[in-house]
Amino acid sequence: MLKKITTFCFVLLNIYCYAQLGGQSTYQFLNLVSSPRQAALGGKVLTNIDWDVTQALYNPSAINIEMDNQLALNYTSYLGGVNYGTAAYAYTVDRRVQTYHAGITYINYGDFSGYNENGESTGDFSGSEVALSVGYAAQIGYSDFYCGANLKIINSSLEQYNSIGIATDLALMYRDERLEFQGTIVIRNLGTQITTYEDTQEALPLEIDIGLSQTLENVPLRWHLTFENLQQWPIGESNPARATTDLEGNQEQEKVGFLGQVIRHTILGAELFPDKGFNIRLGYNFRRAEELRIEDQRNFSGISAGFSIKLNKMRFSYTHAKYTAASNANFFGLQIDLR
Repeated sequence: MLKKITTFCFVLLNIYCYAQLGGQSTYQFLNLVSSPRQAALGGKVLTNIDWDVTQALYNPSAINIEMDNQLALNYTSYLGGVNYGTAAYAYTVDRRVQTYHAGITYINYGDFSGYNENGESTGDFSGSEVALSVGYAAQIGYSDFYCGANLKIINSSLEQYNSIGIATDLALMYRDERLEFQGTIVIRNLGTQITTYEDTQEALPLEIDIGLSQTLENVPLRWHLTFENLQQWPIGESNPARATTDLEGNQEQEKVGFLGQVIRHTILGAELFPDKGFNIRLGYNFRRAEELRIEDQRNFSGISAGFSIKLNKMRFSYTHAKYTAASNANFFGLQIDLR
């Protein structure tokens, strides 16, 4: 059974290896950071197997019994005045052995002033997108492997244009409770548009990620390692602004070698006191750092840091993530234990 599932995942990876990053597909909001905890650990942590009910929005195989009757509400003050948020809830049924998950992701792009080609005002307009999801995970026999899936219904409204889509996330996770180690592969946003904006079929933002994490034995720290966007290689492109010119006036473009490509797929994160009522989180996103750094200027792009504190049955989380010298993002989250 495990061999069949593994083969299936690699077949899907090969079928969709042509998928691109931002600008090449629609519904890009589906791959935004879903919670302050995720943001603090570099942006795409996949292996939190605990009370964090928002984790299942990104990795359905993480759904577990500790999420039972947990409600999470998250809000992000994003770049350029854009605001978005997520909500998630899980409930365990059938003698407390089956947990189901539901979630929503919403983004509001704000208000815009419209003009035609002659510079005449056509009135104000707005844009927003929303995705509703349901998910479930199950243990594969009596093994340490778990599989999960999310089903998502997507609606996008941009000015007078509207589109509806459907997608699924598929995930496989290995858990070693003795070593407190987890490894997972997630294939996100497999789907299609049901209705298009204007008779043009667009691809969904497929993403394939692999995540690893472990809690250290004698230190209250959990490390996270994520390899993102494995559906595309290479991922790094030379930046024209970093071209060099020699004494003879010959210009040489920036070269992104094999190691540079690997680094751009890598995210590192660490959580201090992960099982306590107060914890501290740090992360570093190498691709964000490379793509947004400015020559001869230290702006710390790619770094993120946050914390959470639990008060009775509520847990508050906050994260600040560095993007550019001009703009950064703040993430706020509240999780409530309804048991």
